[in-house]
Amino acid sequence: MFDSLSERLGSTLKSLRGQGRITEDNVKETLREVRMALLEADVALPVVREFINRVKERAMGQDVLRSLTPGQALVKVVNDELVAVMGEANPGLNLNTQPPAVILMAGLQGAGKTTSVAKLARWLKERDRKSVMVASTDVYRPAAIDQLQTLAGEVDAKFFPSQSDQNPVDIAKNAIEQAKRDYVDVVIIDTAGRLHIDDDMMTEIKQIHAAINPVETLFTVDSMTGQDAANTAKAFNDALPLTGVILTKADGDARGGAALSIRHITGKPIKFMGVGEKTAALEPFHPDRVVSRILGMGDVLSLVEEAQRKMDVDSAEKLAKKLKKGKGFDLDDFREQLQQMSKMGGIGSMLDKLPGMANIPDAAKNQVNDKELGKLEAIINSMTPKERRRPDIIKGSRKKRIAAGSGTQIQDVNRLLKQFTQMQKMMKKMGSKGGMAKLMRGMGGKFPMGGMGGGGLPF
Repeated sequence: MFDSLSERLGSTLKSLRGQGRITEDNVKETLREVRMALLEADVALPVVREFINRVKERAMGQDVLRSLTPGQALVKVVNDELVAVMGEANPGLNLNTQPPAVILMAGLQGAGKTTSVAKLARWLKERDRKSVMVASTDVYRPAAIDQLQTLAGEVDAKFFPSQSDQNPVDIAKNAIEQAKRDYVDVVIIDTAGRLHIDDDMMTEIKQIHAAINPVETLFTVDSMTGQDAANTAKAFNDALPLTGVILTKADGDARGGAALSIRHITGKPIKFMGVGEKTAALEPFHPDRVVSRILGMGDVLSLVEEAQRKMDVDSAEKLAKKLKKGKGFDLDDFREQLQQMSKMGGIGSMLDKLPGMANIPDAAKNQVNDKELGKLEAIINSMTPKERRRPDIIKGSRKKRIAAGSGTQIQDVNRLLKQFTQMQKMMKKMGSKGGMAKLMRGMGGKFPMGGMGGGGLPF
């Protein structure tokens, strides 16, 4: 997300960082570039105007002009104002109520609402240790009810059954009554979507809202619709007392106009963003961290939190002990590292959060993808236990068999073995005395992105 905006702003602000002096002329030139970048990112015009005016006012203030590094001070102003546009901080969900806490989901058809219900249920179970029940009031599309039932099973949430001949208000009320009997912490009510906003839809969702009085009313919107997303959110906000927004399909949106427009137009915070199709692909929306990504400074904090939550500490400690004892790093260990990476959302998600990724050529980034992870794992799975322990025995006929078994080519097997050898050398350094320091010196303190296409590490 934000790729094009990040690229434009990055190059514009880079020229400013080294400026010893800030004048009205170079501020005007910079802001012209920033304005174009925002408009190209499909940010709503009123948002762009107000943002530019605020930055200009602060840029010509004493804090910037008298700063020892005025260029950097101006970059900080842009950073701060971007954060302010998107809402300062993540307010989180307000679940402080007598259980069950009720969350009502609204949105247009195709925005990813039902999937977001499942993602939110999983997030509440894993992060907040809440028991969750989900129910669908979409009586117009039986497939939507079936989809929610399937997803509920996937995320281990309770499912309240409903049918197309029932009244949506009754379904919602009955689901909450059942949740009370089952001592469930949170109930998420999915509602019907339409291809466009209409009176019938608004009347129905208002009736459901009045009947169940939810603590959270979240609007799900497709970020790829740009500033139209903000306008749709406003229409719903005028009809319903929304408490927040879930921005879906953020991984497919290179512009980011919706994220920068919604808070300003609706006055409601973005609470979460969907960053993939899997039920684990939901992130809390932290404006300061998102801006850090836009300006090419990465989001290491989110990456560390993700690692702490999803990495298997026991297996990591086991590997550390194994390396310390001088036992070799084998292909079973390599496969485990690939699986850990998948748990953290895959390579793409990790790279997005690393500082300086905007400077990596697109051709290099495109070679590093999550399909490659799956291919590597399939190759390792096609090996015998002996081959995984002793990769040196994998020669001609074995390579042919492994390639056939994994549906890949012999050159793919060769590439994996080359990548594994490089990883093995790194792990050997880590296992030796003062290993981490040696490893960092060997890498020159840089992230090992070199040579990805030619057999370098896949991450």
